[in-house]
Amino acid sequence: MTTATTTTAAGPETTRARPAAPRARGRLRPWLYLLPAAAVLLPLFGYPIYMLGLLSVFDYRQAQVSGGEPTRFIGFENYATLLGDQRFWSVLAQTVVFAAALVVATLAVGAALAVVLTKAGRVPRLLLSLAAMAAWAAPAMTGSTVWMFLFDADLGLVNQVLGIEGYNWFYDKWVTFGIVGATVVWHSFPFVMVTLYAGIQAIPGSVLEAAALDGASAWSSFWRIIVPMLRPLITIVVIQSIIWDFKIFTQIYVMTNGGGIAGQNSVLNVYAYQTAFGSSEYGLGSAIGVIMTLILLAVTLLYIRALYRSGEKL
Repeated sequence: MTTATTTTAAGPETTRARPAAPRARGRLRPWLYLLPAAAVLLPLFGYPIYMLGLLSVFDYRQAQVSGGEPTRFIGFENYATLLGDQRFWSVLAQTVVFAAALVVATLAVGAALAVVLTKAGRVPRLLLSLAAMAAWAAPAMTGSTVWMFLFDADLGLVNQVLGIEGYNWFYDKWVTFGIVGATVVWHSFPFVMVTLYAGIQAIPGSVLEAAALDGASAWSSFWRIIVPMLRPLITIVVIQSIIWDFKIFTQIYVMTNGGGIAGQNSVLNVYAYQTAFGSSEYGLGSAIGVIMTLILLAVTLLYIRALYRSGEKL
């Protein structure tokens, strides 16, 4: 506790400064509120990550699972095997490009529809919101199956509408990626749309009215006013989309029957699954999972750091 002395007409007067303890308690209070959630989430996520890292440094295959051979510690040998495998680098590059395209497409579709919601009437806005929520609520397995049926070579609605007979949409590598990507965007854009729509609704109308009076077009207002004010929300949806799209599994595995012809449509999550459970190389598959986790963590931290350097706050 500190004291301060002030001089008045009646003479020197000693005043007591506010104790430091209440201020310290005030700084700790937000962390105390997070403790219940941390008590649940840390074991829920921490233990699987710990086991993933532990298995990645062992020779752990079917023989070890069945007890026929003892588990052997091999250090970073699994990682060295992966880094020296051209197939791994090819799948990694394919995953990065595919995920980046999905993030851009999801953000573009979600942002465009969020703006449409602000301009639409009550009934169209309600219908669009219900349709988006239906897409969001649909399980990935169900949505993938429906899209597969739409593009079926024999009975697909798309072939019938286009007048194409027997065309296999899942034969060409890039056409397949396009269809799978459309399915993923269809599942993902409602989150972006709802989040950005809520942010746009929170922007004071007086700001946009002032811009309109100054002669700003709708496009200029969107890029110069709405986007900068929504940057914290955009940061959230971009990071979420990166995480979701980088670790995509269900749509690729279901729609390409495990990665396409000769694995041409494999991504890292499918590659890890096939390595671990298809080839019974559980340690090697765990190493792929650890690398994926580190990549996502690095991307997230770099993105947040770049925002802070530019003066933005989340």
